[in-house]
Amino acid sequence: MNDKIRINLQMAGFSYPLTILREEEEIVREAARQVNVRVNAYREYYSNMPTERILMMTAYQFALESLQQKERNDTEPYTEKLKELTEVLEDYFRDQ
Repeated sequence: MNDKIRINLQMAGFSYPLTILREEEEIVREAARQVNVRVNAYREYYSNMPTERILMMTAYQFALESLQQKERNDTEPYTEKLKELTEVLEDYFRDQ
């Protein structure tokens, strides 16, 4: 089902009209809330910094966290080891 809705998100003092899937509304609004929390924290800590720099610092922080999360969830080393062990076991049982 393609149930789309139109919403307006408020982030960093700007309004962003979006058309999204209805089932994604909660997560989209939560993402905007998290952006606002971080922007406001930077604004409080760096009160004289221009908005565009605060937005860049916020984007950087989210990008860094995303990359760190991907790294933590990287299963390739384990997958490779499992393939290697599977080959060893297959060779062993083939020779029996």
